[in-house]
Amino acid sequence: MQDSLAIDSLVIAGRAFRSRLIVGTGKYRSFQEMARAHAASGADMVTVAVRRVNLTDRTKESLLDFIDREKIFILPNTAACYTADEAIRTARLGREVGLSNWVKLEVIGDQQTLYPDTEQLVEATRVLAKEGFVVMPYTTDDLIVARKLIDAGAAAVMPLGAPIGSGLGIQNMTALRILRERITEVPLIIDAGVGTASDAAIAMELGADGVLMNTAIAEAQDAVLMAEAMRLAVEAGRKAFLAGRMAKKLYASASSPLAGVVR
Repeated sequence: MQDSLAIDSLVIAGRAFRSRLIVGTGKYRSFQEMARAHAASGADMVTVAVRRVNLTDRTKESLLDFIDREKIFILPNTAACYTADEAIRTARLGREVGLSNWVKLEVIGDQQTLYPDTEQLVEATRVLAKEGFVVMPYTTDDLIVARKLIDAGAAAVMPLGAPIGSGLGIQNMTALRILRERITEVPLIIDAGVGTASDAAIAMELGADGVLMNTAIAEAQDAVLMAEAMRLAVEAGRKAFLAGRMAKKLYASASSPLAGVVR
């Protein structure tokens, strides 16, 4: 039988990706470790911070040299932008230097929590979508904000599971379940807060279409092994969601029923 995951692609703006795990490029101990972790993760899309990468001086080493662009799609992001204008300019820069017309849109509203400024985020989404960008905004787990982002032209909605880099895991399952039930037009991708493989599995079991992470892999004691664990967790969580879990019950139910037993 053909593996169901082989045909269960993540589709964003008409483009299919084999893996439902999207990984980052920051915080690794070396570019070589990053490349090994990417391979172990099975991801075919990685996100790159436009403002933190060497894009012009080809005499200096760049993380882009360690990404096989024949196999891995680069998703530029607007990390460290605090206004819509900053994020729009950064997205345009990424496109101009040949990275992509896709963008993981971040507009940060608070330096300590790194929570998004949702008002500025919606505005930046509207402008970039009109300019032909495939916009994937990092947002809160608020349904109303998600709807506004979709109306503004977002190609995916990416709510946080917990603050960026915190490793706290999925903090508000109820909100994410509501988003899953109410957001059907575009993919729902959990972005930020994952700390270990069980967090990724929970996100997928809740019905997320994908998970985006960086710190959980890059800051693990063995980044490559954690990348492999995350790949397996995302696959397991997806299969569990598709399979449909058993109903929860207050009392025990015998695994070997007595019906039909000869007494």
